Amino acid sequence: MATGVVEVEQKNTGKNKLPPVTTVTTRYHHSVLSSLFGYPSLPHSFAGTLNSQELLLEAANEVIRKRLLIDGDGAGDDRRINLLVKSFVKWCNSGSQEEGYSQYQRMLSTLSQCEFSMGKTLLVYDMNLREMENYEKIYKEIECSIAGAHEKIAECKKQILQAKRIRKNRQEYDALAKVIQHHPDRHETLKELEALGKELEHLSHIKESVEDKLELRRKQFHVLLSTIHELQQTLENDDKLSEVDEVQESTMETDSKS
Repeated sequence: MATGVVEVEQKNTGKNKLPPVTTVTTRYHHSVLSSLFGYPSLPHSFAGTLNSQELLLEAANEVIRKRLLIDGDGAGDDRRINLLVKSFVKWCNSGSQEEGYSQYQRMLSTLSQCEFSMGKTLLVYDMNLREMENYEKIYKEIECSIAGAHEKIAECKKQILQAKRIRKNRQEYDALAKVIQHHPDRHETLKELEALGKELEHLSHIKESVEDKLELRRKQFHVLLSTIHELQQTLENDDKLSEVDEVQESTMETDSKS
């Protein structure tokens, strides 16, 4: 498209006026249509043999028919392109130089609008790309924040379990403290134990003394029993001796009488 515009401007600057419509080459027409509507480029030899007006009219009619079937004149860029095609057709079919120049200026204005719209679209596209990068960065930051939050939650759960364990231990400690309060103090208990130990030691000495006395009394009783037994034996012997003496005396008396 830019090549065709330069070609027309060169012809215009050379003669200070627009060239007749019939002098515009078929190659320029087809280059404009190819850039606008995606038609394949024609060979140079074949392009030079076609009538420019018939080619443009057929292409424009086909494009306009398709556009009308879809959405009429269209909107936005589509409408500008349709207006550009219509202006180009009018410029090709213009009957005077003034009308052709006017259509030419309209085409330039429409092209400027299309270029401006394209630039704005590119800027919006770049902005969207930057926004996507920003959103990806924010998404990664959010993921990191979520991972950090999960770690903090796990750490808080551990702290909660530890706090529960500490609370349970404190409750058990309080219960044991209440039980311990019902018992005497440890210092007093030690004093009592010491006193009981001394008393026990004293009682053990008394026990040993009593046992010694008991042993002594047992021995004395044994000696007493032995003495009594000997005395009894002696008395029995004495009785026997006295009986023998009496018998001897009685015998002697009987002998003397006889």
